[in-house]
Formats: sequence, structure tokens, C-alpha cells
Amino acid sequence: MLLEIIPYIESHWSSAVIVALVVTAAVVDLRCGKVPNWLTYPAILIGLLGHAVVGYASGGGVWGGVEQMGLAGALKGLAMGFFPLLLCWLAGGIGGGDAKLMGAVGALGGWRLVLGAMLFGFVIAGLMAVIVMIRGRIVRRTVRRVWHTVVLLIIPGAKPADPTGPDSPTVPLAVALCLGTFVAMFELEPVIRSFLGW
Repeated sequence: MLLEIIPYIESHWSSAVIVALVVTAAVVDLRCGKVPNWLTYPAILIGLLGHAVVGYASGGGVWGGVEQMGLAGALKGLAMGFFPLLLCWLAGGIGGGDAKLMGAVGALGGWRLVLGAMLFGFVIAGLMAVIVMIRGRIVRRTVRRVWHTVVLLIIPGAKPADPTGPDSPTVPLAVALCLGTFVAMFELEPVIRSFLGW
């Protein structure tokens, strides 16, 4: 009996952890406005160690084999999820918890999943931002601020100011990344395209 469920556990354990991770991150981000370290660091560790153990147990070695991600695949996913968002955090566009969240999703699900999750997550975040701007009646002000920043980025030697102000509304990015992860995990892109008629 136990031997019969081992292949199922090998292929689905990380999906269960990812779902729990992104849903918890989204709820905490909505309530507190940040994604805490107590959530992301253990998830990264679970991804790295879990894939190393599963890779070894299934005969592919700690670093993984043809069919298992292993530690090598988990490290690639961690890097692909974390470093692009680290640059966004350093530029001041997002919180550091969002970068660690995507690093954890990458460590658990691999680089292909995390790239899809980020792509869909940013599209969803953009849609959320447009809705927030329309509801707050700040579309024109926001476009002016962003345009001013873009112009200053083009002018050599000019130092652009942060386009956000203290009164600027925010979008909980972890919610968008959670939804983007679901789209990528459950391969919902064709369903969305047919719904939108694309």
C-alpha cells in the first residue's frame, strides 16, 4: 500500500506546499501589508531539502535526475524566482517579502513554474492597479507621475523621483502572485484565453 502511493507523493508534495504557501502569503499580505520571513524562509528550506530527498530516494541522486528536480532544479527555481524580484525590491518597486515568496515558489516548483507565476502575477497586479486607480479617481495623477519619472530616466544625469507619494494606494502583490501561481500551476491560460475570446 505505502509503495503504491510513493510515486504520487513524489510528484505532488511540492504542489500542496505551494498552494498552502501562496494562499497564506496572500492572506497575510492583505491583513498586514507584507509577506513575513517566518513564511518564506521555511518554505525555501522545505523546497531545497524536499527536492534533494525526493531526488535521492527516487534514484536520481541528491542533485536530481531526468524525472526529478532534485537540489539542482530547486536551486535554479530559487534563483529564477528571487533575483529578478530582488532587483525590483532594490529599485523600490516591491517589498522584499514578495521576492522571497517567489524564490520559495521557485525552490518548490522549479524555474518554469516560477517564471509563469511571475508573468501572470504581474499581469494580474497591473489589472489590480488599474482598478485601484479608477476607483480612487487618480488615473490622471498617476499617469503624470509615472510619465515624469520615465522622462527623468531618459535624461542623462537626472535623478528621477519616486513616482509614488505618501498618499498613493498600494496593491497587495502577494495576492496577484498567488493568483498568477494558480494560473501557472493549473495551466489555466487556455481557459482564460477562451473566456476572453483571444
